[in-house]
Amino acid sequence: MRFHSNSLALIFALSGLFAWSFPLSRPALSQTGSVPVSVAPAGRVVLVLPFNNRSGDSTLGWIGDSFPDTLNQRLSSAGFLTITRDDRIYALDHLGLPADFRPTRATTIRIAQTLDADYVIVGSYNLQGADQNSRISVQAQILEVNKLRLSQPLQDSSELARLFDVENAIAWKIARQIEPHFAVAEQTFLSASAGIRLSAFENYIRGTDALTPAERVKRLEAAVADAPSYSAAELALGKELYAGRDYDQAAATLAKVPLTDRQALEANFYLGLARFNSAKYAEAERAFAFVAARLPLPEVVNDQGVALSRQGKDAAPLFERAVAADPNDPDYHYNLAVADLRKGDFAGALRSVDETLKLHATDNEAVQLRAIISAGRAAPARPANGFEPTTRLRRTYSEASYRQATFQMDQLRAMRIAALPPAQQASENTQIGRELLAQGLLPDAEQRFNAALAADPNSAAAHLGLAQVREQSGNPEDARTEALAALKGGQNVDAYLILARIDLDKNDLAAAAAELQKALAMEPSNAAALNIRHALEARGQSLQ
Repeated sequence: MRFHSNSLALIFALSGLFAWSFPLSRPALSQTGSVPVSVAPAGRVVLVLPFNNRSGDSTLGWIGDSFPDTLNQRLSSAGFLTITRDDRIYALDHLGLPADFRPTRATTIRIAQTLDADYVIVGSYNLQGADQNSRISVQAQILEVNKLRLSQPLQDSSELARLFDVENAIAWKIARQIEPHFAVAEQTFLSASAGIRLSAFENYIRGTDALTPAERVKRLEAAVADAPSYSAAELALGKELYAGRDYDQAAATLAKVPLTDRQALEANFYLGLARFNSAKYAEAERAFAFVAARLPLPEVVNDQGVALSRQGKDAAPLFERAVAADPNDPDYHYNLAVADLRKGDFAGALRSVDETLKLHATDNEAVQLRAIISAGRAAPARPANGFEPTTRLRRTYSEASYRQATFQMDQLRAMRIAALPPAQQASENTQIGRELLAQGLLPDAEQRFNAALAADPNSAAAHLGLAQVREQSGNPEDARTEALAALKGGQNVDAYLILARIDLDKNDLAAAAAELQKALAMEPSNAAALNIRHALEARGQSLQ
């Protein structure tokens, strides 16, 4: 798979930070005629291809392109490593095929082997009816690459206006087909796209696929205007504005992505670049630092160092971290040499610039830097040729490298948790589930709460978390069951409030009032409880 070679070093470096490491399931390798492959989890890599349009209406082609976007999100939440659009396009280009090529089965296998995928998802869709009455029918199949076996079709259909439901249902069926014990409820998948209007989704997909920058910006701006909290569209628009060198507008757009959002790391990387290009180095440093603190990819740590050095501060420790994570990148050695030179460490600067030249012998700037270092001038006068050594910024964010490192970190964390006593397993999984729930990642959160309950079926906190997932995904009866299970572990305000909201929605006002009374007895000033009280009083129901 076309992942950066630093992924393995990064993962082991991160595992060292947490004092645990485990062998990875697939070694790094590179084969002649294939895309360079780095570590990838055995049996978990999935490639989703655009679905074929069988409607005969070419204006509906965007729907086929939307399936990889939705399925990648849902399958990632199910614990699979999905292959990005950029990597898919790279593989097609590597094979000499156009980006809009619709492969045969033989070509599909070649693409999968090029990308080192374990499964390939292919499918098609058709529409019947017109306008608002259109109905979409979808079928998908799973190709097991190693066995060259194609599954029976997985099918779903609904009104076109409910395209998200169809795509999420197909994703859930795929996850269950590949992993029969997958325990996340289908309703949780169906609710995962809540809040995104179909018109915004269409403009987002058309925007990411548009051939010209102007059309991409136009479509993405329309998507953001239609759904102001659509983080994926904000990220895509911000990146497009950045590519067009509209740095201030790019920064303003990227800054709208919430820091708790799944897109926040990539958004802040490009926010840092935009701020840097506007010479707002302190703001750039803060953006890079946010990313580096959560996943210290060497390119991010390097850029944090560059932004720091442009403020006249010592960035050598950051460049040392970048070098340790990826010692084969000459730019990181070069930056460390510049930082060491500025603080008068000539020996260290010389070692680093020599490493740069070992890796890139024709680097003219490194040759000139070495001459300055050898002359022993910590703060040299301006050379006759005008050369002044400055640190180098890395301007490309490797989404694939980030996704792979994140996936492997999740795998390592899961293995570490599995080695703990059951009660501690339940506690840690529940805490992670709460964090995911706070980000609105319902399928991811449900998996964690299920893992907690597998370790400790009586965990009240895990039952409560699952009740909250069920409530937010529109499954009130299962939410009630889980809330009652949570209450078996003792009095719980949040569990009582879930029950009160469910009964309020059913217009069972007396039951809602009774449950609310118990919650208020525990926390009289609870804001959520007071809101329910106001709703009850508005319907003429008073508390006893």
